[in-house]
Amino acid sequence: MNETRTRLLIVEDDLALQKQMCWAFDQYETIVAGDRESAMAMVRRHEPAVVTMDLGLPPHADDPSEGLQLLEDLHGLVPDTKVIVLTGQNDRANALKAIALGAYDFCEKPFEPVVLTLMIERAFRVYALQEENRRLQALQHAPAMAGIVTRDPGMQKICRTVEKVAPTSATLLILGESGTGKELLARALHELSPRHGNRFVALNCAAIPETLLESELFGYEKGAFTGAAKQTLGKIETAHGGTLFLDEIGDLSLALQVKLLRFLQERVIERIGGRQEIPIDVRIVCATNQNLKDLTAAGKFRDDLYYRLAEIVLEVPPLRARKGDAALLAHTCIHRFGAEQRRGSMTLLPDAVAVIESYAWPGNVRELENVMRRAVIMADGPRISAADIGIAPELQETLQLNLRQVRDEAEKNAVLRVLGRVNGNLTKAADLLGVSRPTLYELIHRFGLK
Repeated sequence: MNETRTRLLIVEDDLALQKQMCWAFDQYETIVAGDRESAMAMVRRHEPAVVTMDLGLPPHADDPSEGLQLLEDLHGLVPDTKVIVLTGQNDRANALKAIALGAYDFCEKPFEPVVLTLMIERAFRVYALQEENRRLQALQHAPAMAGIVTRDPGMQKICRTVEKVAPTSATLLILGESGTGKELLARALHELSPRHGNRFVALNCAAIPETLLESELFGYEKGAFTGAAKQTLGKIETAHGGTLFLDEIGDLSLALQVKLLRFLQERVIERIGGRQEIPIDVRIVCATNQNLKDLTAAGKFRDDLYYRLAEIVLEVPPLRARKGDAALLAHTCIHRFGAEQRRGSMTLLPDAVAVIESYAWPGNVRELENVMRRAVIMADGPRISAADIGIAPELQETLQLNLRQVRDEAEKNAVLRVLGRVNGNLTKAADLLGVSRPTLYELIHRFGLK
């Protein structure tokens, strides 16, 4: 508790009860409101950390609709404010509605001042802890792997490989479909390496015309060609001391493949129009969604360049092959996008989770992020339904014959999907699976999901 008294907003239309509550909670800086409009005005002016409110407000004091609407308005305007709802006796249904709309807690009227004081004190402490947590998070630098969210054993193995090879100077080739997070892994590799203090430079080889790609890579001297008005450094030279990420390396022309191979062997470049050899210290990380071995066999990619790039090869699995990750990523996305769009705390309804789990996600993580951002924007309230997701489920079944494999695979997939659905809450996961927590721990250990 701060030295200055903390603000508490009391929303109550009964003047006598207003005075009683102000007297009971005089340890706080109390402000009062008698209806929805004045309550919203007080919130905009004072931004209280905690609000107590009666559901029965004018003009319909006997109907909870006005109070529920105020609660929804508060959650949209100040989602972090803790709202304690006062309800009549035997009015549990409306109390549960209030909790679903974002209320922190509820208390039955007539209330016991000691009980309500404890609720308010706890709400202030929770609010203060959340504020402190946000402050500390803002002060800390994000970990290198912060953007990679997964419980899939294959993806976790890739992350461990990145951690192992990061301190070395080995060249990496990252393979995987578009949208699987190849550049994210490359950036994590850079941040974990001794080069993290220098630049990470990314270049998409498919996004630049072939006639311009050479100058983008190697730079050019003044007067090297028409329009070359000044000396310009290329991406390789710009990344000196750091990491150069070449995305879609499979689209590189054969002529440029020869020049890139020479650079990888000699570690020197010549700018276009120049004659001076410039030594460069840079780590090369490449990525592609194409099969380079097939391109090599077809004569479209040099085999000597392939073997030079493929010192360490990472094959990133598509999202549809990462059991449980779609729901897990969806939970992460709605929290992040909810904060970005100032929508407060957003939740996924069960039908939305079912659609997310059953969809194949051909665009992988990039597609999922776009769908979740749209759902956060389009949702009418803090809960996202299947209709807000806006995609049709695609249920697919695979057939296995070995009963032991079928049982193990089914158990593993069930654990992964449930962990994703409940966002990692082990107690809820054990309840959904119908097992005890020790049994769930044993399954997690057996399948390597820890």
